[in-house]
Amino acid sequence: MTTIQITRAHDVLPQEETAALQPLIDEINALKRERNAIVAAHNYMTPDIYHLAADITGDSLALADLALETEADVIVLAGVHFMAETAKLINPEKMVLIPDLEAGCSLADGITGADVRRLKELHPGVPVVSYVNTSAEVKAESDITCTSGNAVAVVESLGVDRVIFTPDQYLGMWVASKTDIEVILWEGSCMVHERFTGDEISDYKRDMGDVAVIAHPECPPDVLAEADYVGSTYGMINWVKTNEPDQVMMITECSMADNVASVTPETSFIRPCNLCPHMKRITLDNIRDSLATLTHQVEIPDDIADRARRAVTRMLEVGRQD
Repeated sequence: MTTIQITRAHDVLPQEETAALQPLIDEINALKRERNAIVAAHNYMTPDIYHLAADITGDSLALADLALETEADVIVLAGVHFMAETAKLINPEKMVLIPDLEAGCSLADGITGADVRRLKELHPGVPVVSYVNTSAEVKAESDITCTSGNAVAVVESLGVDRVIFTPDQYLGMWVASKTDIEVILWEGSCMVHERFTGDEISDYKRDMGDVAVIAHPECPPDVLAEADYVGSTYGMINWVKTNEPDQVMMITECSMADNVASVTPETSFIRPCNLCPHMKRITLDNIRDSLATLTHQVEIPDDIADRARRAVTRMLEVGRQD
């Protein structure tokens, strides 16, 4: 059963907590200067990492774009393993670190390169679009990758009648609802987003009255049917900034509402709170340790990296659409 929390900006990082963390933040900053390093943090990071340790923040596409532009020698990826792999793919000459090797992803773990090869055998000549939430091995077997923010544009950029879409079935269903292109799905899902239900969201809306509902397209279709807006984490942030609702229910990973609240102080966040256990493996302590010991370094075999990089580069050329 999920829990409900209501957050305003001043609740995100109380002054006492910030003061207590300052020595650790100072240590991290000193190591960043020594290593010529940056910390790239996903929107799902806890507020202490997102607000105090990160040099760049964003969703998967934003981190890929910003990491490509950095002049740092070392990138510490405060996120999950596939994100660190993606950063390494587009910055092969830089050292990319992941603070905890066990920070995985249920979507990425749910499909292999061999699975994609079998799909291609079943559907000869049909291009493969893989969500960025996949391993480098899967990306290497794909024609192009996508994020939730540009998935529809990526599919339509191929100029074909049918595509294979992996691995998230719910994102694939949402893409199919937005285009006339036939979408062949893989039955993967995110362990965080699939726990939400349409009945749950409907009950919250009935009990709480005038509340805007915004949802990530990794959620099941009955959840998306209850939403006023469906989009990527980047899209949701912009929707709140633009519309300035009094109350908003953000149907995605729990920590994101804490981080968005800091830039939308007039909005109360009412959230069914599901946490990603993989994201929560990243902490200020292991970010500090990663910088101190230069572990764990992300390495991708050249034969996989070259092919995976092409798929990611094609995605970056399509760009952001939300």
